Amino acid sequence: MRVVPALASVLVVAVASVVGQSAPAWTAAVVEAIEARVRDDEIPGLSCAIGVGVEVPFRRGFGLADLENEVAATEATVYRLGSISKPVTAVAVMQLVEAGQLDLDRDVQELVSEWPEKQWPVTTRLLLSHLAGVRHYRRGEEESVQHFATQVAGLVRFAQDPLLHEPGTKYFYSTYGYNLIAAVVEKVAKKPFAEVVRERIAAPSRATTLQDDDIRRIIRGRAQGYVRVEGKLLNSELMDSSYKLGGGGLCCSAEDLVRFAQALLAGALVKKETLDQMFTPGKLRDGTAIDYALGFGVGKDGTRRVVSHSGAQSRVSTMLYILPEQQVTVVLLCNLERMRLQPLAQAIARLVTPP
Repeated sequence: MRVVPALASVLVVAVASVVGQSAPAWTAAVVEAIEARVRDDEIPGLSCAIGVGVEVPFRRGFGLADLENEVAATEATVYRLGSISKPVTAVAVMQLVEAGQLDLDRDVQELVSEWPEKQWPVTTRLLLSHLAGVRHYRRGEEESVQHFATQVAGLVRFAQDPLLHEPGTKYFYSTYGYNLIAAVVEKVAKKPFAEVVRERIAAPSRATTLQDDDIRRIIRGRAQGYVRVEGKLLNSELMDSSYKLGGGGLCCSAEDLVRFAQALLAGALVKKETLDQMFTPGKLRDGTAIDYALGFGVGKDGTRRVVSHSGAQSRVSTMLYILPEQQVTVVLLCNLERMRLQPLAQAIARLVTPP
């Protein structure tokens, strides 16, 4: 393993801090599992937080958030969320639905004039479940380095393209679809999407670091990001995510992302009946169920229901893993691209609350 001395020392400190304080019985096993993954995949930096009920009994950083300046990853390190921005966007939508301001089944073209009329109507409900036929990134399509002032302005990247299929007939994962949802939120709420997130989601969740990942602003504790190419660790490519806040443009610390999940489960963001709807698998027009609901992936670990979302983009790999009935949330955020963190999150959840 190619680990700089500073990285090794940070790992030692992380373990020592756990051993030296009162902690749940499963803490040492969780630390061991994370250490093994950081070591085996040579992950520069990773932060983990675990929520149990209303508490956050585990929050730790491992390795380095910034290799060049040898800055340790901590519980407060802020990472890009990637596609975990989608559940946040879905909550913003459902808040508007609860307030009577948005009809999920209305054609979005009636709300967002900048979205051209298509061969079929596109609704917010279908967009939330990736059933609307809006395209995803094309192979070789470069990330934007242009700054967009609003989500509506960002529609220029894909709005003129035809739908891939008749809405409701196929599942096709689309970040651009969530960009369109964020534009709907801006139109209905009559304020910038980032402001909606801060006021209506971050504040009631007590998640102060949940915000738009503006590359121009100073965001304290923000991690640098890396990609491994032919065995060599490099800085990630430059990306301005301002065009896609709703689909993959937010950032947060691991602990604050747990607090978002806890607020959601506790009914602080949407009503219980709304949350039940958000966690119910979507269906194609022919009745076929899919493993995606309204903003969340849905599945099972044995007999236990799992609600989750991963994220993958320049600078990060991320995972939000929730056991709703057990009131357990596991968050893993790391600054190395192309890491699949779901197996580790599942293993940690099993340690916290055995099946």
